Amino acid sequence: MHNFFRHLRTVTRHRHLVIRHCFHCGILWQGLRHDLSKYSPCEFLAGIKFYKGTKSPNEGEREIFGYSKAWIHHKGRNKHHFEYWTDYDRVTRVMSPVKMPLCYVKEMFCDRVAASKVYQGTAYTNEHPLHYFLRGKANRAIHPETSKLLEEWLQILATQGEQAAFKAIRDCKSY
Repeated sequence: MHNFFRHLRTVTRHRHLVIRHCFHCGILWQGLRHDLSKYSPCEFLAGIKFYKGTKSPNEGEREIFGYSKAWIHHKGRNKHHFEYWTDYDRVTRVMSPVKMPLCYVKEMFCDRVAASKVYQGTAYTNEHPLHYFLRGKANRAIHPETSKLLEEWLQILATQGEQAAFKAIRDCKSY
């Protein structure tokens, strides 16, 4: 029962941070709908069972089963995850990343920053989301243009702060 309340608090705190960040980025409606699937039984029950507090419960589920049912459920319902945006390439007939719509790239930025804040706690710095992004870059299947835009915004966050990053995101109309 203890993990129930801890996980609920973590998920809700994360959502509230994303909502606030989305407001500053000019996409409040998306923020209000962000990650509602985390409250579904498939995701929430796994979150309780594998709760750690310092990283996603999906990691714990992967350690046990080799995959995470909760993550598969989550990424298939939430368009702000680049993993959602794959399709068969018409030429190669291989699953390949496709360019994400701008509104979801904006939400992805908000999600990554909020997750860093939640999991890093008082150790969080504006550089952390960029470092986390760069660490996984070589192994990530994300459309190059989407990756470039997200990295640009994370660089602005790291070097100029949140307000500058939010302004750049609000001002961006296409990529």
